[in-house]
Amino acid sequence: MITEGLKGRDFITLRDFSKEEIDTMLDVALQLKADNTMRRRHDDILPVRTLFMMFFNPSLRTRNSFEAGIFQLGGHGHFLQPDAVRLPTLEGEDVGYGSERISDMARVLSRMGDALAIRILGDKVNWEYEKSQKIIREFAKWSTIPVINMEDNKDHPCQGMADIMTLREMFGRDLRGRKLGVTWTWGSSPKKPIAPHHDFMYAASFYGADIVFSRPPEMRIDPEIEAAIKANVEANGGSYTVSDKMEDACENADVVYAKNYVCLDLLPPVTQKPEFDEMVNLFAKYKDWIADEKRMNMAKPSAQYMHCLPCERGAEVSDAVLDGKWGTACFNEAENRLHAQKGVMACIIP
Repeated sequence: MITEGLKGRDFITLRDFSKEEIDTMLDVALQLKADNTMRRRHDDILPVRTLFMMFFNPSLRTRNSFEAGIFQLGGHGHFLQPDAVRLPTLEGEDVGYGSERISDMARVLSRMGDALAIRILGDKVNWEYEKSQKIIREFAKWSTIPVINMEDNKDHPCQGMADIMTLREMFGRDLRGRKLGVTWTWGSSPKKPIAPHHDFMYAASFYGADIVFSRPPEMRIDPEIEAAIKANVEANGGSYTVSDKMEDACENADVVYAKNYVCLDLLPPVTQKPEFDEMVNLFAKYKDWIADEKRMNMAKPSAQYMHCLPCERGAEVSDAVLDGKWGTACFNEAENRLHAQKGVMACIIP
């Protein structure tokens, strides 16, 4: 277990951490989950600590898991309503009395609390792909307390931790010989984030899994993250294969992770503005890409369906899959948001 150097760290992307550090946070998360099951209190881990939470986007799992998690560790979650504070802005984007420079906000909050968690993506940054993480990193630059990324356009590290925790509960630490089928699906909205796909595959790439990623040719992922996945696979065993047929991900899979996401080539900076009408037309070509009974029956008899939730029933996944024998892991995954984030907070908040 590697504990040295975790206290006081920001948690912005899993790529900032070694496999050993991720393992440590997972080990802590699993112990805290076991304690919770046995009704053992652990409110002496972060007593009287305050976690500021800034949600610029809606949240069910993320807000409730962080708020419950910091309380169970002995601290307090303080929800900062975005429309009740001035707009946080980068240098050069100030809007008179309607905004406040991030450098000022970060330093003020650092004197009042013990950690700052931020979710900002999509419409809140006009779908400029790199901007949401730039904002979070600007908070981290000026903050003297840990900054936690609760999802941006590019990364969702808390989801990645819950995903790999769920896989560990199913298969153990070693995923060698396990096929993880990861696939894009159709969706009626062109505004679903790509970050969960990034973090599911990146986290799994540490543990020797055979990852088969299926997506239409137009639906690439971030090349920087794809390169990191390939590097991890080479270093830790397993494999990474890309296909343009959904069936290739599903066939003989131990897990099928199936979700819709945006087309990066129709978002800034590739385009001047988000081209959502064009994206809807593109998606319509692949309306049969759905995790349904036919697709799941191609997987192993013991296979499980995974999705970060919320899902679009009837588009991304059928009711029969989510509510049937294949859907158990999906709700374990949702529960594990609580425990994984407690593991992260316990390790990084001083």
